[in-house]
Amino acid sequence: MDFLSRDGSPISAELWAQIDKEVVHMAKKVLVGRRFLHLYGPLGAAVQSVNVDDITQLEETEGSIAVIKGRKIQQLPLLNQDFALLWRDLEHSEKTGMPVDLSAALQASAAMARKEDDLIFNGNKEYGYEGLLTAEGTVKLPLSNWDEGENPVKDIATGISKLLDNGLVGRYALIISTDLLTKLQRIQPGTGVTEYERLSKMVNGNIYHTTVIGKNKALLVCPERQYMDLAVGQDLVTSYLETKDLNHYFRIIETVLLRIKNRNAVIVYE
Repeated sequence: MDFLSRDGSPISAELWAQIDKEVVHMAKKVLVGRRFLHLYGPLGAAVQSVNVDDITQLEETEGSIAVIKGRKIQQLPLLNQDFALLWRDLEHSEKTGMPVDLSAALQASAAMARKEDDLIFNGNKEYGYEGLLTAEGTVKLPLSNWDEGENPVKDIATGISKLLDNGLVGRYALIISTDLLTKLQRIQPGTGVTEYERLSKMVNGNIYHTTVIGKNKALLVCPERQYMDLAVGQDLVTSYLETKDLNHYFRIIETVLLRIKNRNAVIVYE
């Protein structure tokens, strides 16, 4: 079944190839969560749900009826974003040989990437999806005033110590709001380096910033695959929707789900 409706669309194979290339290229520029999370999949469009395990409680009960404790099954939510290409632009491209302006597709791809990151970091309370910032049972630490002294380094050093105390070793990733990124550009007196450079050394360069988490927010994680990952059913792809008023409408879709397997691997500064 051609669920993407490409075979019956009036779009040429060459234009589909251009759309796919540009949509994926733009998404990679914007996506933040995928830069530090391991991917579980892609599993395929037909996969509608996956198990989400809490490895600190995972075990199979004994008896005539056995169940797995610490495991729940969740649907892979479908994210989507629409865009349109004008028929006159496509006709002009075909007659003159000039490339099609895919700005609409690029904007839609960027919006789609932000939707994915919003789900990863903030979850969706209405449908019961947890994000790294909103999940219950994660470690909470106070966020100091990063305009003063060595507070950024002290805060993150405390977080790393907490992860080590909980036996969580591996890569560390620091995700901050863009306003905190600005504060890290000051040079610490007597060191000759910025606060950003000092923090970067502590997490092996794995510092990321995003606007989807709001302001004055920081998050430290140990994103090894045994602690968390991103389950992907259908990876980012563009489908054909319809022709309306001669213009062509498309929909970018994907199915993804954040899986937190050990909540001690997530430190939220608040």
